[in-house]
Amino acid sequence: MRTKKLFLEAKNDIFRGKAHLKALNCGKIFTMIAALMTVMVMTACSVSTGPTSQTVTPTSAVNDVPSNTLTPSGSTTSAATVATSTTAKTATTTTKTAGTIMVPLPSGISANQTVGLIYQTAQAFSGYTLFAPIHSTNTYLIDMDGKLVHTWDSKYTPGQSVYLLDNGTLLRSIHISNLQGPAGGGIQKIAWDGTLLWDFRYLSDTCIPHHDIRSLPNGDILMICWDIKTKEEAIAAGRNPALLSQVNLWSEKIVEIKPDGLNGGTLVWEWDLWDHLIQDFDPSKANYGVVADHPELVDINFGGNGSDWIHANAVDYNPKLDQIMISAHNMGEIWIIDHSTTTKEAASNTGGISGNGGGLIYRWGNPQVYRAGTSKDQKLFAQHNANWITNGLPGAGNILIFNNGDNRQDGNYSSVDEITPLVDAQGHYTLTSGSAYGPADLTWTYKAKNPTDFFADKISGAQRLPNGDTLICHGPLGTFFEVTSEGEIVWEYINPVTGSAITAQGIKIPSDPGGGTMNACFRATCFAATDPALADSDLTPGATIEK
Repeated sequence: MRTKKLFLEAKNDIFRGKAHLKALNCGKIFTMIAALMTVMVMTACSVSTGPTSQTVTPTSAVNDVPSNTLTPSGSTTSAATVATSTTAKTATTTTKTAGTIMVPLPSGISANQTVGLIYQTAQAFSGYTLFAPIHSTNTYLIDMDGKLVHTWDSKYTPGQSVYLLDNGTLLRSIHISNLQGPAGGGIQKIAWDGTLLWDFRYLSDTCIPHHDIRSLPNGDILMICWDIKTKEEAIAAGRNPALLSQVNLWSEKIVEIKPDGLNGGTLVWEWDLWDHLIQDFDPSKANYGVVADHPELVDINFGGNGSDWIHANAVDYNPKLDQIMISAHNMGEIWIIDHSTTTKEAASNTGGISGNGGGLIYRWGNPQVYRAGTSKDQKLFAQHNANWITNGLPGAGNILIFNNGDNRQDGNYSSVDEITPLVDAQGHYTLTSGSAYGPADLTWTYKAKNPTDFFADKISGAQRLPNGDTLICHGPLGTFFEVTSEGEIVWEYINPVTGSAITAQGIKIPSDPGGGTMNACFRATCFAATDPALADSDLTPGATIEK
């Protein structure tokens, strides 16, 4: 029993996410050396599209050859940070170097394991993990032993998110040739047997899908799009010319597409941020007003002077409330809007269940954006993967956020934060006039015992599991690990897929010429064997991906 205790203490005393050498003294039983791991540098972007109801056909304006980097004018780099509450339930673990086994593992894995299954205990949730490496055209499903259960092939790298639908179909955003980084441009549905069920393009000079998509219960698909505006359009909307250092300004839209046949889709609903702006810079413009009096609107002059002004990087849907959540990376906020509106209502501030039209009905993370706080009140810093915890899971209805932690006031470190919004059964959020939206404190948070030891400055995500644990994706390092509510790491896996190659066991993950490592993943998602997405599928495992 003492040996097991010492083992667990040593396992949680290992460094994750930074390069250094560290010897652990665990009753003088274990002594290990940590390895250098490089954090991948990712860039990001977003763009939007179309009218109230139109049929969208595949574009022929782009060359459909995958490209892996994005460098549009004025793009900004993903980064995030979250201030944790002193009253939140905090789960911490001491540091452990991702990708390096620092202690003997009960599964018998050798100490030179560099990829694949790194660590596993009996406490880990028994599920299947889905991931799409950023530099690969394949999507993978593995079991808890790191063995390959299924692979979906494509001609395209992801653009960036992938999902398994309840019928077992893979929904995959795809990255189109002359776009780079997190930009998409198309969506594919692929059956379990590899049959291409839907191959759709949505792209124009002023509208670029990016980062994330989401399937709705009726089969429609939500997409985040960059809405490209000229300098003249931005100035007409009250943008301070001093904040226009680039040739254009990228706003955001959420579009809803109804699939039609193999290649078609119809735009059936949209929300346009451009309809919900306010500014206090130019009194001659129609949207001039007192920012603090309108938390439902977004100040067009908040933030930096780059083109990628908002950099939305996640979209989620709550079927119970019929609401959409958007992660606004560069604002340090999450936004919630009413999906029960018509497109016409979504362009106004009336209508829908909320009665607020397309105005924001909830925002959280950085109250200084709407003049309800200062920089000291900021809680989110370039966050990713904001998502509602699914009904039936511990914390159901709460919001889980990967807080990347770049430029956090108390140092660069990442955390996974859970909040409980103040909302009633009808989806109305509490806001006291002149104050910021609550909650003031976190419900739960995970971070390293020495916070700066865990830092993923780009991409990444988190998912609540049925057993109450949380699956975390350290995106830049392509590393997935499961933590208990107390912060104990009970499972870890390192993606061995590096573009078209597979890193062999014992070999260090190669660096990306553009910075970072080649095994980066946008997210990872775990499914129970009983999940409808896997219910009718052959889950017989094969060998591991790596050799």
